[in-house]
Amino acid sequence: MWVLLAVASALCLGFYDVFKKLSVTANNVLTVLLLNTLFGTLLMSPVIVTDIATGDMGLGGNLTGHLLIALKSAIVLSSWILGYFSIKHLPLTITGPINATRPVLVLIGALLLFGERLNTMQWGGILLGFVSLYLVSRIGKKEGHSIIHDRWLWMGIGAMVMGAISGLYDKWLLQTYQPLQVQAWHSLYQLVIMGATVLALKKTGHDPTPFHWKWTIPCISIFLTVADMAYFYALSLDGSMISIVSMIRRGSVIVSFLFGAIVLHEKNLRLKLIDLSVLLAGLILLVIGSK
Repeated sequence: MWVLLAVASALCLGFYDVFKKLSVTANNVLTVLLLNTLFGTLLMSPVIVTDIATGDMGLGGNLTGHLLIALKSAIVLSSWILGYFSIKHLPLTITGPINATRPVLVLIGALLLFGERLNTMQWGGILLGFVSLYLVSRIGKKEGHSIIHDRWLWMGIGAMVMGAISGLYDKWLLQTYQPLQVQAWHSLYQLVIMGATVLALKKTGHDPTPFHWKWTIPCISIFLTVADMAYFYALSLDGSMISIVSMIRRGSVIVSFLFGAIVLHEKNLRLKLIDLSVLLAGLILLVIGSK
């Protein structure tokens, strides 16, 4: 059951990346992200209202629980901010494979933190993941995005690293708290943090890029919310493995890659297809090795 939920989450994440790319192109990134957190909070508001109505403010009325969720929100937002700027300035056929290498770091983290043991196939998958990152750097350089000098590539890598940290933290959180409560309160704290950030930047004049409304913006929140609901529920089920769930979710790269190739007509597709094939081969090794 948790595997099917992970697959559903992956498909939604693919469309999430597509709508994210369409929304931030020639637009104010932080305002788009603020609206994303707003719509996400509205979608999860019934859970928050129900928790408040019980009188314990959710999470068992535990202040520590709320602080832990607020920390998760800060981690995710750092990943999103880096990722949104990266996807605005880089082709989907580059940002997709970068983000899809996240399971490599998650698997290493699961090994160190949760005692999940790796076999030969899993180590092979990790090796191919690093090969994929190397190929991305070579392709990026060919398109004028040197990994040494291009901040957008580094932002994409940073977003991937912070996303891996968030995934490991999720597995730990969901051993104690209910998935819907984690998702709902996490969305609310994201909105608070992001709102304060945008307000501070507006007052200091450090966010000059104009904002334009696009109907793709609410689609970001819709697909992300559904993806996260499937993801959190999958992790909460007995026997679920954060390493496998994270790997399956990275299959979302296929959706964003096809959109970048067919609709956006991005270039160097042959080289990028080789990189994607290496990445998917690595993911397959990880899945087979985890059975």
